[in-house]
Amino acid sequence: MNEPLRDAVEDTSTRHRILVATADVLGRSGQTKLSLSEVALQAGVSRPTLYRWFASKGELLDAFGVYEREMFDTGISRATAGLRGTEKLDAALRFIVSYQHSYSGVRLVDIEPEVVIGQLGWIIPVMRARLEKLLTGSNAAVKAATAIRVAVSHYIVRSDDDDQFLAQLRHAVGIRQNT
Repeated sequence: MNEPLRDAVEDTSTRHRILVATADVLGRSGQTKLSLSEVALQAGVSRPTLYRWFASKGELLDAFGVYEREMFDTGISRATAGLRGTEKLDAALRFIVSYQHSYSGVRLVDIEPEVVIGQLGWIIPVMRARLEKLLTGSNAAVKAATAIRVAVSHYIVRSDDDDQFLAQLRHAVGIRQNT
């Protein structure tokens, strides 16, 4: 393997470890008290290595936001691959439930609710637009907005009943369940 390509592979691996470590540290400390030293320690890299990738806390947090969106988008794409119509929509809803249940940042709302609430203003429209693409009908926008608000409410006030969460999402978008 040529040297620049090998370096790029190693750099990507290091960058990924730093971003995964950022999720862990954010879950314990929140954004305000995020320590780059703690992130470096958690990632198993030196501080100079971390600073080579991310020059500041703000740059790391921006990259982490992109990383989170990419993780979500990749996961939902995998969950819905090859599906159509209601099956695709239902797979997306099931992914939302499982992602939110396993999401490492879910504790951030308990640590720094003001930060999370501040971010919801730009997160909700993005999530709504992505879900709306999976819906049909004249009221697709209303269904998407309702489902996203259900998801946000479950994020803020965490429920341990994934089946009920999924049932609420399905109801919001008009998927009828056979009982």
